[in-house]
Amino acid sequence: MRAFIILTLLAVLVMAATCYESHESMESHEYLNPFINRRRANDFIQADSRLEAITQERIRERSKAPHERQREICEDYYPCELYAFRHGYAAAYRHYFGRRRTK
Repeated sequence: MRAFIILTLLAVLVMAATCYESHESMESHEYLNPFINRRRANDFIQADSRLEAITQERIRERSKAPHERQREICEDYYPCELYAFRHGYAAAYRHYFGRRRTK
């Protein structure tokens, strides 16, 4: 019986030592709000690489493939988009805009 009491006290002490939440863990801002905002999340990226990426994206937007332009035109016109769901974007573009000439 004496061994059981000692073992129980030892278990309580171990539990108290491992489950105790110190004041230091409460000081961390991550305890209250584990998520950070988008700006802070992207702080590690260099500004030059971000500007270069934006420039590259703008260049890609200017030089789109003709079928991509046609698809965007078709997506903006709801009847064409519905037709495209059934027959494909190429057929829908020809059906609704085939008489027009694009650059």
